[in-house]
Parts: sequence; structure tokens; C-alpha cells
Amino acid sequence: IIHIMHPPKKEVAVTHLLYHCADLFKTNFSFFIWTKTSIYNQTMYIFQQLLFSPYSLECRTCVVVGNGFSIKNTSLGSIIDKYDVVIRLNDAPVRGYEEDVGKKTTLRIFYPESASTNPRLHNEEDTLMVLVPFKPEDLRWLKEILYDEKRNSEGFWKPPPLIWLGDRGKVRVLDPHFMHQTANKLLQFPLPPNIKQNNFYPTTGILAVFVALNYCDVVHVAGFGYPANNDQHQHIHYYGHHTMKSMQNSSHEISQEAQALKMLEDSGIITNLHPHL
Repeated sequence: IIHIMHPPKKEVAVTHLLYHCADLFKTNFSFFIWTKTSIYNQTMYIFQQLLFSPYSLECRTCVVVGNGFSIKNTSLGSIIDKYDVVIRLNDAPVRGYEEDVGKKTTLRIFYPESASTNPRLHNEEDTLMVLVPFKPEDLRWLKEILYDEKRNSEGFWKPPPLIWLGDRGKVRVLDPHFMHQTANKLLQFPLPPNIKQNNFYPTTGILAVFVALNYCDVVHVAGFGYPANNDQHQHIHYYGHHTMKSMQNSSHEISQEAQALKMLEDSGIITNLHPHL
């Protein structure tokens, strides 16, 4: 029973999980006058004024597939593909890794810096690409990509793709409500600019788990967990060559997220499909 994880009913009535991009950019307003102190309130106000067609997930069983090295050599692919909804993260590849991670993808949660130039390569035709807007520039990037406007790469910690070959009709935007609820309720830290010492944000992984808890009857996870911090040379993903050293000065509280996931698992709210590292 995960009712405690659901947003308040009054908020659900006016804030839905996903927004169609055609609706998101339908009205004339500026993304560029936002300040960090008002981004959440203005985002919510704008979204609530739009005509939108929320994509309704009919979830029974969901699995969130993380990008962690821990899923390597687990042979979980065929099990993962049996879930009603499979949620993947960022630009994590599928082709060539099907034995461990499966090949089915219902939703892929990403942000501009983690976007793949060609989403069709590692997704299915009906996969929904769900943008997480961490900052105003993320929505600006999406608008420029979808409407083929002049690109502006300022405001990103690394350049996002200038060309994006995804299906415009399959793009959605995640309601910022879930970002704030993940930070405030699950991880119990305020988002910037409420804190001056550190600027921490939830990872797309923990955010995807929180979204699943709000919309699915059963939530399982795989590929979560970072190696011990004292092993700086351990790979952190089942693909590529990034190691724990690349997590130095990260904007994520990975130890806090690990504790939150452990709490959910120990409480029987989620189930991990394989042992942790």
C-alpha cells in the first residue's frame, strides 16, 4: 500500500503527470524572464492555464531500470520485458545490452544534457520521451528543437544535442510537482534556491521511482546503487567508462538517495530485482 506517496488530491486535479508539447507551447509567454526564485510557481501557473491532454498510464506492474553497473551480468532482460510499464533513464543504451536490461521501453525520462541525438536508436516506436525541466533553459531547448529555431547552448553544464531526431508527437514534459515532492518528501531536502550552501537535485533515477509510486500498483527496480565512494575507479554504469571519480562535486546527494531507496525497499514499497553492489 503506497497511498502515502500520492500527491494531495486537490493538486492532482490540476497538475497531471505529463503534458503534450504542442499544448505546452500553444500560448504566448516567455520562458526567458523566469528567475530561479520563481521558476516553480510560474511553471505551475503556466501549466494550469494550458489546454492539455494528459497521457493516462494504465499501470499494473512497473519496473524502473536504472543505469547502474549492478545490473551488468544479471540476465534480467526477459524478466524486465514482462512488466506492463518499463521506465528507462537518460541516454542509457538498450541495443547490445538486451540480455541484462531488456528491450521494452514505455517511458524514457531525460533532460537536455542527457538527451540522445537519435532517440529511435534505443527506444521503441511508441516510447514516450519525458523531459524533466530542471531549469528554464531546458524548456527553451525543447522549444528550439521542436520548432527548429536558432539554438542557444548557454545555461547548460554540457552542450545538449543541437539536432534531435525523435518523434515530436511522443514528447512529454514532466510536471515540476514531482521534482519538488521527490526532493521535499522523499529525500527531505529543499530545492535551490531555498538553500544557499549546496545546490542539490534529485537524480532522474530517484525521480522516476517516485513517479512510478504515484501511478503504478507494483513498483520494482533494477540497476540502482552506486559503488562504495572509496573505490574511485569502479564503473558506475553498465555501459561506457564513467567511474565514481566523475561523481566528485556532483549536484546529487547519492548517499541520501541510497538511504531513501533502502527505506522504500525495507518497507516493502518497492522490490529490487537483484542484489546491491
